Amino acid sequence: MINTDKNHKHTYDAQGKMTCCTQEEKIYTQAGAKELVNEKHQHDHSDDDGHDHSHSDSSPMKMFLPSIISLVLLLVAISFDNWLPQQWFTGWVRIIWYVVAYAPVGFPVLTDAVKSIRKGEIFSEFFLMGIATIGAFTIGEYPEGVAVMLFYAVGEVFQTMAVSRAKANIKSLLDQRPDEVTVLRNNQPETVKAETVNIGEIIQLKPGEKLGLDGELLSETASFNTAALTGESKPDTKAKGETVLAGMINLNTVAQVQVTTAYTDSKLSKILELVQNATSQKAPTELFIRKFAKIYTPIVVLLAVAICVLPYFFVADYEFKDWLYRALVFLVISCPCALVISIPLGYFGGIGAASRNGILFKGSNFLDALSNIQNVVMDKTGTMTEGVFKVQEVVFDKAFNQDEILQLVNILESHSTHPVATAIHEYVGKPDNTIRLENTEEIAGHGLKSTINGKDLLVGNFKLMNKFGIQYDLDPSSIVYTTIAVAYDNKFVGYITIADSIKEDAQETINLLHKLNVKATMLSGDKSTVVKYVAEQLGIDNAFGDLLPEDKVNKVKEIKAKGESVAFVGDGVNDAPVVALSDVGIAMGGLGSDATIETADVVIQDDKPSKIPVAINIGKQTKKIVWQNITLAFGVKAIVLVLGAGGLATMWEAVFADVGVALLAILNAVRIQRMKFN
Repeated sequence: MINTDKNHKHTYDAQGKMTCCTQEEKIYTQAGAKELVNEKHQHDHSDDDGHDHSHSDSSPMKMFLPSIISLVLLLVAISFDNWLPQQWFTGWVRIIWYVVAYAPVGFPVLTDAVKSIRKGEIFSEFFLMGIATIGAFTIGEYPEGVAVMLFYAVGEVFQTMAVSRAKANIKSLLDQRPDEVTVLRNNQPETVKAETVNIGEIIQLKPGEKLGLDGELLSETASFNTAALTGESKPDTKAKGETVLAGMINLNTVAQVQVTTAYTDSKLSKILELVQNATSQKAPTELFIRKFAKIYTPIVVLLAVAICVLPYFFVADYEFKDWLYRALVFLVISCPCALVISIPLGYFGGIGAASRNGILFKGSNFLDALSNIQNVVMDKTGTMTEGVFKVQEVVFDKAFNQDEILQLVNILESHSTHPVATAIHEYVGKPDNTIRLENTEEIAGHGLKSTINGKDLLVGNFKLMNKFGIQYDLDPSSIVYTTIAVAYDNKFVGYITIADSIKEDAQETINLLHKLNVKATMLSGDKSTVVKYVAEQLGIDNAFGDLLPEDKVNKVKEIKAKGESVAFVGDGVNDAPVVALSDVGIAMGGLGSDATIETADVVIQDDKPSKIPVAINIGKQTKKIVWQNITLAFGVKAIVLVLGAGGLATMWEAVFADVGVALLAILNAVRIQRMKFN
């Protein structure tokens, strides 16, 4: 079973299978979406709910064939009844004709009704359609009985086509892997099935070809189109040794890639599985409809019985046939098809639209949650900044040889993997390994200490200087950038400033968030002056630096204590406690880490923060469409129900209203897949 608890919300059924037993969930099975949720059962066209969905893979012509046969027979019969009377078209011949017209569209529905009843689901939409049409035959309204079932069947076909299209769009968008790849074996190219390629083998990729498995680039450089993974068509140039992923398209020259991951474990497979599982995590609106249907349908049946029977005690000229007809009209219009179809389809479309933009939602519940978000709390490094530090300036006392001290600092920093060390290596160059270090140690939260030529070298923050009693004549808080203080032979040498560049779309991100009336807060472990400087540059509402992981948790708790919702944006790993506490956890750059896909509720597949407001906007538009459909369905049905109960609406009007609302709801729901959000 799926666990929706916040702390365990990403535990899925072992087979990724979704139980489909309620009426509104029929949308995922009726269109063959079981193949999307459970790939290994593609050959099975009979779902767990007992419905036969074999038509889901059929052509539109085959799907419409029963309806076409029924329509032709119905139109001929109506012509014989009204405009071209035939002497032989009376009595049992007429009844049998209408029964034959009813059979292609009616018998499958009646079969589904029986199966539902056997499973304990008595008051299904099949049951409503069944008793309404059989009732119409009972009172001699044969044309209307056939018409009701015919238009219901047409609506079902459109429903099937709509969901099949949504499923196909998502699948074609994500599953971009080719079935075959070219592998070099004994230095000879050989075309083989992608799933048979072993880790360590080398794939030869021609210009225009898609990569079939994840790997490491062996060629010096290659450019790739990553649109299938990130939603961005801008080419991404990779260098030798960098990771390239299944689904990327080679653009220019022949490239060689060494396979590092099995076909079934590729990043694209994980992303596809994530989207498949997303359909099984329901939004509150979907859960409401599930509960509502269990109460609504039995009440409708009881009201229909009351409409038929109660007037006997109050109406002087009571005519059973007339009041039964009104009850049947009431049943037809009360069928919850529009709600059953459009709500899950709306969320399904929202998940697909997000995937097309390189954003992965782990469930429709997170679409709902993000649509109402009031605060976006973000990490600085890697979210709003590039995460690549560069030396900005070197301020050393002229009494020291700058090149010599920088070389010593470079040698000492070679013992660290911190981004600061990388920045110094890039600035100074390759360290001189002939210089020997002694007694090297890392002092947690302070920096590094070592002895060179019998003299102590200290490299770290100003707390390190204070710890060893190094005197300096400046105010550290006056320096904006991240500062590396240096002391040699117990004397203060000076400092190196290092800064992380702001991402090019960071400003656009904050502007769009404010346009959506969402407040932005930045939390970082970096020094406060740096964090506040970046925040001022971008117009971020609140910013806090020098924070430990527990401090970030406390800041988020302060926001939530005001009764406001919070989405936290980070790397999804180091900030796991904050992600768990937030209403929605968003991971940046999900392509780089499996852990981000596991941890966060929403995964932005590239490193662009501008996708954050896009994700919020998709959530808002999805929810808007869902509630438009709910309002439309309830509004029209309420009007026609009253007219039907009062004898002012016929079964023809009822069926047109019901099918019409359902079709409008479907068209409105699929509209989100064609929207542009950036």
